[in-house]
Parts: sequence; C-alpha cells; structure tokens
Amino acid sequence: MCRWLAYAGPPIHLDTLVLRPEQSLITQSRSAHLGVTSLNADGFGVGWYGEKPEPGVYRDILPAWNDENLKSLAEHVKSRLFFGHVRAATDTAVTRVNSHPFSHDRWLFMHNGAIPNFNRIRRALTLRIRPDLFSCLLGTTDSEVFFYLLLTHGLEDDPEGAFARAVGVVLAEMDDAGVTGHLAVTAALTDGATVYALRFANDDRPPSLYYSLGARPLTAAGVPAVEAETGCLIVSEPLDDVHAAWQQVPPSHLLVAADGAIDTVPFAPATAG
Repeated sequence: MCRWLAYAGPPIHLDTLVLRPEQSLITQSRSAHLGVTSLNADGFGVGWYGEKPEPGVYRDILPAWNDENLKSLAEHVKSRLFFGHVRAATDTAVTRVNSHPFSHDRWLFMHNGAIPNFNRIRRALTLRIRPDLFSCLLGTTDSEVFFYLLLTHGLEDDPEGAFARAVGVVLAEMDDAGVTGHLAVTAALTDGATVYALRFANDDRPPSLYYSLGARPLTAAGVPAVEAETGCLIVSEPLDDVHAAWQQVPPSHLLVAADGAIDTVPFAPATAG
C-alpha cells in the first residue's frame, strides 16, 4: 500500500524527517518494514503550512528517492506542520493527481489502505459527494473519493463525526454491492492546527500506525532537545529502531494531536442514511 508521516510542533526543515532518519520516509519508499509491500515507488508528495492558512503541496510520479527537486525542497522549506507520503498504487493510474496528500482550502489529507473492489462501488460513492465539491475531484483513487466524502459529511465543523459518517457510507455501499473484502483505513487529515489520524479496518487487520510525542526521534535527527520536546510525530511505521520511543495507535481508534498533546479515542462507523 503506502507509507506516510505527519509532523506538528516547533518549525523544522522537512528533510529532518523525510530524508535524515535511519528509517526515513525516503528509505521506506524502497524498503518499508511493515507495509503490504516493501516498495512504495508510485509517486510521492509533501504538504506543509507556512504563513498562509492554505497549505503548499508538491507531488509527482517519480519514486521519491529519485527526485532531486524533493531533496532540495525538503532541505530548504521549514514548517510547523507537514505531511509526507510515498505511494504504492492499488489498481489506479500513477499520475500526479493521484499522488497524496490531497488538499482542499485549508485541509490536507493522505491515506494508506484500500476500499475493496473500489471499481464496483466507485460510481455510488462518487455520487455521495456534495454537488459543489464534485468538480474538485481530479483523480481516480479511492483515497481522494474518501477525502471528499469527509468534506461532504461535516468535516469543517466535526472532523471526528465526519470520519464516522464517511466510513459508514463506504461500508453501506459495500454491503449494497455485495462487497465483502478488507476495508483498511489509516488516514491523516489536518486543518493546519489539529491533526486527526484514523486506524480502522472491518476485520482484525488494520494497517500499522504509530505516534511519538517528545524529543527522542527528533533529537536523533538533529533537532535541539529543547525545541523537540513538544513535537508530535504520527507515522505508518517508526523512523528508527528505538521501540520505546513509539506507541502504536490501537485498532479502531482516532488519534487527535493539538497544542503539543496527543489523545486517542475509540472509533466506530456511523450508520449511513
């Protein structure tokens, strides 16, 4: 599937996490440890917040390790909140518009996982998207459709409820179409202030998701300890082998990171209407 990371805390250069750690996102693009596949070479993207409320986004179709522009950008852009993603495509084209993260107004979204037999329910799910948002849908992935379902189902006012309602809609359409496969969602979204990350599956096999709050992973990458203490990291898999520095998000839980604190709360899909 894919590998991703989200960071919120004191401003740091993107390369601090994207390039430098022992098991950095670039390393995971060619040698992931915990994914379905070790190779995530079907495009990449980074999204970050600067002085404007809307994020900047850079995406492309090259393998992440083979893009000199990404290296230069990551070494020079400094941000208090950013996302990084490397993609392993699942039955959709390798194009720039299919690379993560996706953005809409002030929101960023990225995903690791899959809606099973997506082509069987793609039309039904797409028609569930609010008409005023429909023209914003540019690619063909299940991930982007899920993002616009979140926006359709109240993301602006109630992110936690939007996740419950969007997952409920996907499960309802799967049921209507007789799709019985493995729905897997480890997704992250942010409005530039709070990061939300969901770990969910409709069976006992949710994709991996970890978090770290505090100095250890950041100081290992060169960030001064006094700056790193309130840094929040949320990742598909740890960036190093110091196991004590990482906590696993429990299955069927939503993580909320804001103001230097992380909380995890139980998650259950809503019943779709």
